Amino acid sequence: MPLIGVSIAVPDPCGPELQRYRVSLGDDEAHLIPTHITLLPPTDLADRHLDDVVAHLDAAAGSLERFRIHLRGTGTFRPVSPVVFVNVVEGISAIELLAKSVCSGPLEVNLEFPYHPHVTIAHHRPEEILDRAFNELADFECEFEVREFHLYAFDNGAGWVPRRAFRLVG
Repeated sequence: MPLIGVSIAVPDPCGPELQRYRVSLGDDEAHLIPTHITLLPPTDLADRHLDDVVAHLDAAAGSLERFRIHLRGTGTFRPVSPVVFVNVVEGISAIELLAKSVCSGPLEVNLEFPYHPHVTIAHHRPEEILDRAFNELADFECEFEVREFHLYAFDNGAGWVPRRAFRLVG
């Protein structure tokens, strides 16, 4: 399991709906990426011990109670990065606390950009596709309770596969 990530899965029906939408935009790899909110970006596990990582994630899960997320509308990181996303409008502080806890200790990483919770819907696509995604999902809305987050491992054939769930308190 050399390449890992940690994220909050966006549940049915919204998660699969957004994943199908991303595929419809011509993102050939979108079917390999479950719809999610990243807590830890793709990270090489090579010099880390899986047992230490699992213990660390168990502790992170035990530090936070379940919380609600409300997704609504679209945003973008352009012109800095060619990304269009669905906004998190409720649950931001809980996600940030969880991400800070996850990205510490054995999983401490230097992020390329400041952390901003979001759900990517278009990434590295032509400008007209990014504009289309921004406009077509401007009215998108979804709410759910976060009860757990997942450790994912990248598999060349299957893509990002959940390997373990970590339940939040409550």
